[in-house]
Amino acid sequence: MREYLLTLCVTVAVTYLLTGPVRKFAIAAGAMPEIRARDVHREPTPRLGGIAMFGGLCAGLLIADHLQSLNGVFERSNEPRALLSGAALIWLVGVLDDKFELDALIKLGAQMIAAGVMVIQGLTILWIPVPGIGTVALTQWQGTLLTVALVVITINAVNFVDGLDGLAAGMVCIATCAFFLYAYRIWFGYGIEAAAPATLFAAILMGMCLGFLPHNMHPARIFMGDSGSMLIGLVLAASAISITGQVDPDTMALFVGGERNATHAMLPVFIPLLLPLTIIAIPMADLVLAIVRRTWKGQSPFAADRGHLHHRLLELGHSHSRAVLIMYFWSGLIAFGTVAYSVNSASMWIVLAIAALSALGLVLLLLPRFTPRAPRWAEGLVPPRYRHARRAAEAAAEAARPIAAGVSGVNGATAVGPRSRFPDRRKAGSAR
Repeated sequence: MREYLLTLCVTVAVTYLLTGPVRKFAIAAGAMPEIRARDVHREPTPRLGGIAMFGGLCAGLLIADHLQSLNGVFERSNEPRALLSGAALIWLVGVLDDKFELDALIKLGAQMIAAGVMVIQGLTILWIPVPGIGTVALTQWQGTLLTVALVVITINAVNFVDGLDGLAAGMVCIATCAFFLYAYRIWFGYGIEAAAPATLFAAILMGMCLGFLPHNMHPARIFMGDSGSMLIGLVLAASAISITGQVDPDTMALFVGGERNATHAMLPVFIPLLLPLTIIAIPMADLVLAIVRRTWKGQSPFAADRGHLHHRLLELGHSHSRAVLIMYFWSGLIAFGTVAYSVNSASMWIVLAIAALSALGLVLLLLPRFTPRAPRWAEGLVPPRYRHARRAAEAAAEAARPIAAGVSGVNGATAVGPRSRFPDRRKAGSAR
């Protein structure tokens, strides 16, 4: 675990330190598009944040290659090189799109090519464990098509949800954290070495998102752009493909008592067709709804609009920060709930806890105008906007009292106010 924590910290530090210079470079390069009708921000903000995230990816892979416990991943597997090749290609296309606004079909073709590059180098799905049947081996063409489809779906799901400050990076970080815990359990809990690359990819992806988030939280100083959203989507998909294509369910059967039990135990992150629904369920739902909505209106599925889930939260009355936190909550609930259920599906407490948290999430969703206020003893532990909420309300009330008194004096309800004192001054002048 120490090696993974070191890799995580190095990735966080490099990404964080690179984001500031990248922001200045993006401003100098003119990568600051005008405000569009669907945008939520009010001021032009530089893009190209994916440059810093790609630097963090390279730094994470480099430091892992020089650690004794992790360099075996590079010696026994070609997956890190496959990931770096596909990531470099999709990142380059994203940089060009952030600057020149490429056509959607060009980006789609680049995503398929990047997935194909990874498949050629061995990062592909070899088999699928099906509950009740067992392991189903795939042909080369079947594995290639399924791998490319998973990469394209995941990239676009993350790209579609990147509409609010800190939303995509935070949601991917939460999902990746849950994925890391499960992959680490397979690697060190069961001793299955084939899960080591996926565990490493998840740790690096967490570092990329955590290092970028301080610059991207509302109000954002820089956006990741397509160079960042497509990059983290590809790394997330590569982590899932790695554990799906390399971990043999027959090996799991030795630990959990039979092939069918092994298939059931690994189901939440093992079947590629279900992975987007469990690990990135919210972005996937947003993607499906966007395609259906745009197709129903006779538009292109790639035509941008303001009908995404985060836009609807803003229309309900939620603030920018609260809409992001609500999306964080649901993403974490689904991802961690799925992983917890896969570890111990017989526990009723897990089901009850998920149900209770879901009810809490619905309450928060339906109360957009509720403003939490921290008590005085806890003001030092909360952000400033909650720390001074009570003081601001009291100051506003104090400021409103003289105004209300003046208005009531004008209406003749009281003798206090500027007009009530004016006759006294006139009388005093006549007395002189």
